Amino acid sequence: MSLTRTAIRSKLPNVGTTIFTRMSKLAEEYKAINLAQGFPEFDCSTELQKLVDKYIRQGKNQYAPMAGVMALREAISRKTYLATNADYHPESEITITSGATEALYVAISAVVHVGDEVIIFEPAYDSYVPAIEMNGGIPVFVTLDPQYESINWESVSSKITDKTKAIIINTPHNPTGKVWTLSDLQKLTELAVKHDLLVISDEVYEHIIFDDRVHISASSIPALAERTFVCGSFGKTFHTTGWKIGYCLAPKDLTTEFRKIHQFLVFSVVTPFQFAIAEYLSEPDHYLALSAFYQQKRDLFLNAITDIGFIIKPSEGTFFQNVDYSNLSDEDDLILAERLTRKAGVASIPVSAFYDKVVDHKVLRFCFAKNDDTLLKGAELLQKIKVW
Repeated sequence: MSLTRTAIRSKLPNVGTTIFTRMSKLAEEYKAINLAQGFPEFDCSTELQKLVDKYIRQGKNQYAPMAGVMALREAISRKTYLATNADYHPESEITITSGATEALYVAISAVVHVGDEVIIFEPAYDSYVPAIEMNGGIPVFVTLDPQYESINWESVSSKITDKTKAIIINTPHNPTGKVWTLSDLQKLTELAVKHDLLVISDEVYEHIIFDDRVHISASSIPALAERTFVCGSFGKTFHTTGWKIGYCLAPKDLTTEFRKIHQFLVFSVVTPFQFAIAEYLSEPDHYLALSAFYQQKRDLFLNAITDIGFIIKPSEGTFFQNVDYSNLSDEDDLILAERLTRKAGVASIPVSAFYDKVVDHKVLRFCFAKNDDTLLKGAELLQKIKVW
């Protein structure tokens, strides 16, 4: 077919296929164990499945309210108050979204105008920059140190200009597994208040924290909460990434602007799943037990790969583990990740993909949200392969 119309001008000219799609496709092609893309291999609880069936059979199959089913917003309000003492009103300060990715996109769209600068900590989850650029904003990067031991707040301060509108944070942090400390949140608060900045806090791994650490939400500091969109997800918490049920907590004035955009993107989110999650949240152990569940998997995987020769800093949270292979190979991380997929039969993600400009610290990211036998088989294949 001949092209007779004018070619469109791309709004995201530098965006191609994501590294997650690329590595998952390669894993499928070579029948490799996929420890690359971040989704659980196991199913959600049968109790939660039965609740979905219950509400489907009750006829909860039409549009939900634009802001979300009230029962779920009330459940989130109670859950948040118990965890942080932050009191979000279900009617005016909590919105149910089509996953956390939509929540993040809408929050950015609600406040970023052409020419506004938004500070991002890299390595960074890949949806932040496109959302900023789609709204005419300018991403400004603060690069974390290679070991992700601490945040250089002097560097953050130096990036703030009179054009800075917002800062995006992510804790627990994907891909590094870093969990922000109370000191980090306090320093963020000082800068946000001093420069009158908004904050967008990606907290989708809030219930996956290891070694007796505690997740400190942006909502737990009142001076920070009053200028923050807190974005969460039940996909990570309940092993239901395909349901795409997320939420956003924000003060009333920010929520008003948030909903203006949300209503024209998806309007509302799948109804029976919202009712099911609302009822499932009535038992706190359904999410409070998650850290121990995933720590067992992290430890199993780390013990299984300990003899390979990686330099390893155990993940503090999320369901990802980074490994430094600089003692084993000088190859670029993308080249090695692709070769391990083809030759070893194990797919991973090269961490350089999470930077604006390629920064190769010789680090690969593995997802351990898999069945134990899958993790052990993947580790066995990595042990045997002679590609190092």
